[in-house]
Amino acid sequence: SRDILVAAHQQITFEWWATRRHNFECYISQVVIDEIVASDTEAAKKRMNEVKDLAVLEVNEEAEALTEAMVRGSAIPQRSVRDAAHIAVATVNSIDYLLTWNCRHLANAQIIRKVSLVCNAQGYDMPVICTPEELMGV
Repeated sequence: SRDILVAAHQQITFEWWATRRHNFECYISQVVIDEIVASDTEAAKKRMNEVKDLAVLEVNEEAEALTEAMVRGSAIPQRSVRDAAHIAVATVNSIDYLLTWNCRHLANAQIIRKVSLVCNAQGYDMPVICTPEELMGV
């Protein structure tokens, strides 16, 4: 990327994928797959190739209900319902970490606090939401 921040994120992601991925059981949600295939670019094809062997977590009724609770509870804005679904799928599947560079609605301390309250009220423990950089290890 020509954007220096995006380029840095891409490099960190590449490094995480190459050096740390093997330390975790990795999954992808159908929500993310849908986002990838919505773009008919060469980059999207490369992304799909990279994730093709990951187990897919489907959006089920439990995840849909939690998504609605997040939006209804104003933890995630309605216009970002896909972000809420992403968190909900990870949460109902008891995923430990949700990696993302979406710091607006996912890896955002204020949002995480609100989402955590909704998840706890619904009887769930929310995964740790962080960037690949935060999960690089020591």
